[in-house]
Formats: sequence, C-alpha cells, structure tokens
Amino acid sequence: MAIDYQKLSLPYSAPAECRAAGVARRPVIVVGGGPVGLTLAIDLARYGTPVLLLDDDDKLSSGSRAICFAKRTLEIWDRLGCCSAFTGKGVSWKTGKVFFRDRQVYAFDLLPEDGHCHPAFVNLQQYYAEGFLYDHALAQPNLEMRWKNRVVGVEQAPDCVLVTVETPDGRYRVACDYLAACDGSRSPVREMLGLTSEGQVFRDRFLIADVKMHADLPIERRFWFDPPFHRGGSALMHRQPDDIWRIDFQLGWDADPVAERQPERVIPRLRAMLGDDTPFELVWCSVYTFACTRMQRFRHGRVLFAGDSAHGVSPFGARGANSGVQDAENLAWKLHYVLRRDAPAALLDSYASERECAADENIAHSTRSADFLTPKSEISRIFRDAVLSLAEDHPFARGLVNSGRLSTATTLADSPLSTPDADPFAGAMVPGAPAADAPVIAQGRRDWFLHQIGGRFAAVHFAENAEDASTRTFRNALGDEARGIDVNVDALLVTSPGADDAAHAHSAVQEGTRPRVLVDAERLLAARYDAKPGTTYLLRPDQHVCARWRAFDAQALQAAIARATARR
Repeated sequence: MAIDYQKLSLPYSAPAECRAAGVARRPVIVVGGGPVGLTLAIDLARYGTPVLLLDDDDKLSSGSRAICFAKRTLEIWDRLGCCSAFTGKGVSWKTGKVFFRDRQVYAFDLLPEDGHCHPAFVNLQQYYAEGFLYDHALAQPNLEMRWKNRVVGVEQAPDCVLVTVETPDGRYRVACDYLAACDGSRSPVREMLGLTSEGQVFRDRFLIADVKMHADLPIERRFWFDPPFHRGGSALMHRQPDDIWRIDFQLGWDADPVAERQPERVIPRLRAMLGDDTPFELVWCSVYTFACTRMQRFRHGRVLFAGDSAHGVSPFGARGANSGVQDAENLAWKLHYVLRRDAPAALLDSYASERECAADENIAHSTRSADFLTPKSEISRIFRDAVLSLAEDHPFARGLVNSGRLSTATTLADSPLSTPDADPFAGAMVPGAPAADAPVIAQGRRDWFLHQIGGRFAAVHFAENAEDASTRTFRNALGDEARGIDVNVDALLVTSPGADDAAHAHSAVQEGTRPRVLVDAERLLAARYDAKPGTTYLLRPDQHVCARWRAFDAQALQAAIARATARR
C-alpha cells in the first residue's frame, strides 16, 4: 500500500536527555529535515559518522514546492543508495518548448546524447522526495532523527557547539563537534548566531498551483511569454506524478498575494489556459516573491550552513534544492575526514569557498532570468520581445532567451583542493568538474562508471589493455596497500573493449586483487575524459575531478591527495 506522505506524521518520543543530568555529546548535529538535511545526514551516516538530526515539525512539506531534480542530484542519491525510488515514481524529462504570444519559437534538448544512467531531470513533488529520503534514513544505523525537537539556542565554545532543544516534554542541551544548519531560508540557527543573508528582492509576484487533471500532453517543460491566455505575463507548466501538473503564472508586483491565491481568482486563470472543456481540480496553490540572497560566509567556526539557510534563488531554473543537495554532498565527506582526523579542520574552509562560488553562479543565472522575465524598462521589454520574435528563425537569438537557465552542477574551477593541469587536455573534465558517467563492464556485467566510484578518493587509470607497461606501473604503486599514500584510495583500471579484458576484469574482482578493472563498454568514458593510454585521473569522494595526468606518477598522486585534504 502506497504511503500518503502528505498525511504522514513522523514519530516523536521523549528524548532521554530530558530526564538525564549532564550534557550528551554527538559528533554532528544536522538541523532541518528537508531534502538537504536528510541528504547530509544519510551521507554522513553511510560514512560511519554518527549523526543526530533535529527538526521542529513532524510533517513533510505541503504542496509540490521543489519538483525538478537534476541529473547531478540523481547521481548523488544513487551513490547514497536511494535513487531508484525517485526515478521509479518521478516523471523523467529532458526537452522543453518556449512560446511567445500565440506561437512556439523554439524547442531544446537538455541531454541530447546517449550513454547516461540518469535523465536530465525528474519531476517529483517535494513531499515524495522528503518521504523517500526519510524512508532511507530509517535504515541507516548511525542516524537518529528527532521530530518536534526545536532548536532554540546555539552557543559556540572552543571545542564544541552547545545546542538547546525544546520538545513537548521539556528542554534539553546537547553538544556536538560540528553543527550543520539546513533549516531553510528563515534559518533560526542563523538568527541565533546574529548572522544575515543579504541580496536582492525582485519586484514581482508569481502564483504557483498544483492541478490534478488527465491530459494527453508530451512530457516536457513548457514556458510562455505574453500568451493569449495571460496577456502581459509569463506562464510555466510541468507534469508531475499522480496526474498533478505544476502551473505558474507571473502576476506582477501590484498583485495582492492574499487575494490571488483564493480559488475564485486562481480557477479562472487556469480555465483560460486549459480551456473550458478540460476538467481539473485545484489541489494546492501559493503566491511568492522571490529573492536572490546568500550569507557572506557559509562557515562560522563549528557551524556550517547549507541549502536555503545559506543561499536563496528564484524557482525558475530549479537551482534551489539541487544546489542544496550538492552542498550536502560537498560537506559530508569533508566533515567525515576531519572527524576521522584524516584531514585538518581547515578542510571545512574549502566547503565554504567552493559552495559560495557555486551560490554566486546560481544567483547570477537566477538574476539574469528575473531580468528577462520582468523587464525593468520599456526599452528592456522591447529588446526582450525582439529577441523572442527572432528566436523562431535565428539560432543566435535562442541563446539570449532566458526563461530560467536550468540547473547544472557547478564546476569548482577555482577550488583550492584541485591540482592544476600540467598536461594538455580537451573537454569538460577539468579539475573541479563533476565526473561524467558512461557505461562500463564490471565483474563481467554491464554497469555505470559512477556506480564504481564515490565515498573515497579514486585513482582511475586508462590503458589499452590490462597488461601494458603503464598498467604495470599503476598496479605496482596501488595494487596492494598503496604504500606511501595515507588516505584510502580506490584503484580502478579502465581498458578498451575486448573479450579478454572483460574476463580479466571478472577474475580480478573475484580474486580480490587491485586495481579493479573496468571495461569502457562503448569507448564513451575515454572520449568524455579525453583519455589516452597512460592517462590517470584522481577523483574526490564527492565524484568531482581532483587532478589528472597523461602518465601515472605515484608522487604526484600523493601530493594531489595531500592538497585535496588540506594537508598542504
């Protein structure tokens, strides 16, 4: 029987600390049980780090809210072991259409090439996302979740964070080495520490509505500028599971947010869009004004901010939840390494610097989208409409149309953890880039490259076959105990397709030898990584490129790992 996540009450029980004397201590406390907090808590727990998650509510989110989950987010949840629930329930899509007034001006494809495990996007209501993450969190032995536990005090001490929590059974205090604030755009933790999130509020209002209807329409993103059914504004339509459709209307700054979300105002707008003959039911609606904001710094001593508590963007482009999940992945492995003493606390500074740059990138995209959607002057509107008119026949103009640049994973181009290239490479897999996926043969079975990496550093060596000279050098350096390298490193050998290599890959894994051998099933992996025989990549635990060389060098690898763990 399917769970109704909209009606689910999360379990509460009186914390033992309410009855005990003294202050208990935890390695990590995560505040906030939304997609970001749950992702971070699950990731840390899977590393073996005990986590306490606190949330002031006992319900999942209401309404669809964040619905578009990007390919990189799906890859992260896949690494955590829960992606199949999202892709099984969600609506996969990759194409979109843009309309101006009464005609289509162009269409786009967000993932035109084959050879990827996950779609460009999956549409799924936020309450499903939170519900699936919650279900997965229940299976993690290192994770304790406490609902109706409201954080009301945060104090930093030199060696810990002291947290005061209010529950239906009274207050208690608990200490932690680090606190991760994933408590949303109004972040009580941020306020308790006297911190602010600043930026630009856009003078416009938007209505979002969940509509239940049966409609034989293609699965795609549809965006209208100045359509006949909503003159002077814009509109957006997305399909979700359960015959629920998300529809957005631009209302303008002067719209009354209370009046506009009343059914007697919403339903006529929907009727004008969908037609008199289309039966539908209004399920949920809200009116919002969006802002692009961020904290100046995401790390404040032992408190780290992630997701909406750290940064906020407009919903156009699906950059909010997706960037927050990427925050969580970036932070999880670094907290784990610091707590395990495999890295100094300075590694956490790189979380702040990397994700602050990512936030700036997302804010820039979101601001440009807002400027295109809401021209600030008559001249700007004339320019916008001219671009839309030209886009139908002229490809150059399509690049200027901005209905919300859709979320892509940030390349951490200036990361202090990356080793700059010493050799020439082509393509997108630069240091700091999220690792590209491709089909491989592992243990004699077809699989995906990203399934083979993640959670630890991975040295990936490309060779023509499993026995050439470069392979022997790599095997000697990393085949047994990775002598001289004081962080656990996965060693993977990628060979070109061939029956002998597939057999060798299977036998090598069966015997437990290193490196593990992967066969580049369709030669897509080498193409995407611009790899020639001898090419070696070092990938971070969060599946970002850390360093790359045209020839394997054990000392260079060791230096790159030291740099990536802030030990230089």
